[in-house]
Amino acid sequence: MKKDLKGMVFNIQLHSTEDGPGIRTSIFMKGCSMHCPWCHNPESIKQVPQLIWYEQRCIGSAECLKACPKQALKLTPEGLAINRTLCNACGDCVAACPAGALEVIGQMYTVDDLVAKALQDRVFYEKSGGGVTLSGGEPSMQADFCAALMKKLKAEGIHIALDTCGGMSWTKLGRLVDLADLVLYDLKLMDSSNHQKLTGIPLELVLENSRRIAQAGKPIWVRTPIIPGINNTEENIRQTALFIKQNLPTAERYDLLAFNKTCTSKYERLGHDWRFEKEDLIRQATMEKLAETAREEGLTNVHWSGLTKE
Repeated sequence: MKKDLKGMVFNIQLHSTEDGPGIRTSIFMKGCSMHCPWCHNPESIKQVPQLIWYEQRCIGSAECLKACPKQALKLTPEGLAINRTLCNACGDCVAACPAGALEVIGQMYTVDDLVAKALQDRVFYEKSGGGVTLSGGEPSMQADFCAALMKKLKAEGIHIALDTCGGMSWTKLGRLVDLADLVLYDLKLMDSSNHQKLTGIPLELVLENSRRIAQAGKPIWVRTPIIPGINNTEENIRQTALFIKQNLPTAERYDLLAFNKTCTSKYERLGHDWRFEKEDLIRQATMEKLAETAREEGLTNVHWSGLTKE
């Protein structure tokens, strides 16, 4: 392993209970092969650092403007404007801000950095049957780094889950699958044309990669985010469940994840509009019906989770 090997991470979530069994440390790698318009982590898509501004913390000192070497910042009546063509997320403005209103999303870590952080919670993994989850973004976008990290964690006896969208070549993804104890796998929608249009990745690649994971004997937890107007139909869930039943014998469970809007502020901080900002939460009865639809196709371990409305 190269000693100078580093990976770009945008978040490390301790004591996570939603990314695999037990209590886990979830490491979110920056960069994704898909560009889903409903993405809950829009800061994960680009594999470069990005500057964000917290409006509620800003005191308007303008120290950030003085510190910016690119003159990429401007105070306006609406708040701080970031010229993202000029900004290179150098972090000078972050250091200068007296109120902590600026942050660079995306930090470089060595393998040893992350292993040391993960091992701090070893006792929780052991008591709960947990471990470390590599998520993103898409971890296989940084395959060399993630493979090195997984090898070191395995040497420490840590359970490793790989959370992947499946939208990468098997050359890269397969390396990480081989090292994982569990694969969390997204099947978003089963319409080939819409999948390509909305995510930028062919559905056939995602389905073929899932088959390869099953053929490798790896346990799989399949997950579908339920998005209003995109894939929240019984037909989509029925087709997904049929595919799982017929092609993924190692699938241990199927999770339906209800759409939520907690990411709205993330889009605002990145200077992006979000097309789902005005969408309603999904009804509880709809989630229950979709879960029942999957069970009708022969899946026994089906769960749904997330905020809903009555």
